[in-house]
Amino acid sequence: MQRSVFRRTSVICAIAVACAAGAPAGHAKNGDTHVTGEGIEQTVDCGGGTLIVNGTRNTVNALGTCWAVSMMGSGNTVVADNVINDITVYGYNESVFYKNGDPVVWDRGRELGMVNRISRVGS
Repeated sequence: MQRSVFRRTSVICAIAVACAAGAPAGHAKNGDTHVTGEGIEQTVDCGGGTLIVNGTRNTVNALGTCWAVSMMGSGNTVVADNVINDITVYGYNESVFYKNGDPVVWDRGRELGMVNRISRVGS
């Protein structure tokens, strides 16, 4: 009986530890740049952080090195100097042009039949 209680307690503890150590949370960090709105034209310095663009018809020139670019909405355009980790695009009619880097490109809009443009361009 004691052995059964011990096993049950051990299993419960193991499950609790596994749940607590699960996938890392995707929180914004200091240094990430957020551009949210409609019709904004802005030049930003990525400073090694993630550029997050959310809205409609925004145009962002990203100077320096971006860890990643994440874009949501429609009709947004980003021109980035350098993207080192990934470019993720949700929505439709989005454009991301990057000059340097070898990021992983994930076009979620295209997966749903929408048209987005993501490409490397000359410096």
